[in-house]
Amino acid sequence: MFRKIYNYYFSPQKVFVKSLSDMLGFIPRFLPFYEQAFTHRGQEENLPAGEKYPLNNERLEFLGDAILDAATAEFLFKKYPTQDEGFLTQMRSKIVNRKTLNGIAQKMNLDVFLRARSRQPNNISLMMLGNTLEALVGAVYLDSNYAKTKQFVYKLLKQYVDIHELENLNDNYKSLLLEYCQKHHKKLHYELLNQTRADGKREKFEIGVKIDDVLIAYSHAFSKKTAEQQAAHLALEKLNLLGEE
Repeated sequence: MFRKIYNYYFSPQKVFVKSLSDMLGFIPRFLPFYEQAFTHRGQEENLPAGEKYPLNNERLEFLGDAILDAATAEFLFKKYPTQDEGFLTQMRSKIVNRKTLNGIAQKMNLDVFLRARSRQPNNISLMMLGNTLEALVGAVYLDSNYAKTKQFVYKLLKQYVDIHELENLNDNYKSLLLEYCQKHHKKLHYELLNQTRADGKREKFEIGVKIDDVLIAYSHAFSKKTAEQQAAHLALEKLNLLGEE
């Protein structure tokens, strides 16, 4: 009798639910969402015959990425009521970039959950952590609703992100991209692709960044400077020049 009780309360699933509840701040309702969130491609178990959906977390990562963007944007919109679109866009970029998400996931000890689900627990990379955080946000959304997920994201931002430090972080992506092009003797050019009036008053600019006359990336903003920085950031990401960011 004692063994049955012990096995019930200390089973891997019970431990998983307890640890997950402590981290989330609420008891999950549908556990498979979270099991999927902590399962990366190559780590999933053999799917049953006729299974119609992947067990790894890539779909949840896609969903969580969009929700994280929206919740972070709303958080910043409320926190900085007098700042313009350019500042808010830059701050959101600093928060949802790979480096920051990896750091949040590390502080949350998401690697513990990943190792528990992995058949190769020593192959957990830093990149996996940020991806898993996005998948976890997606799982929370499917298990609850947007309002509760937004509260969860707000909690993460307040607990694990130094917003004021990010304010003073100078991410001059144009300088980084220029340095790369100069080093490799490449021609760098920013081009105005389109210009519109988004709200009838303010002009919105679409800026493209070209390297050796090839369009690498483009972005929109209400100032040319902001659009150029965003386009440079996207170009650096496509060229894999931001490391773990």
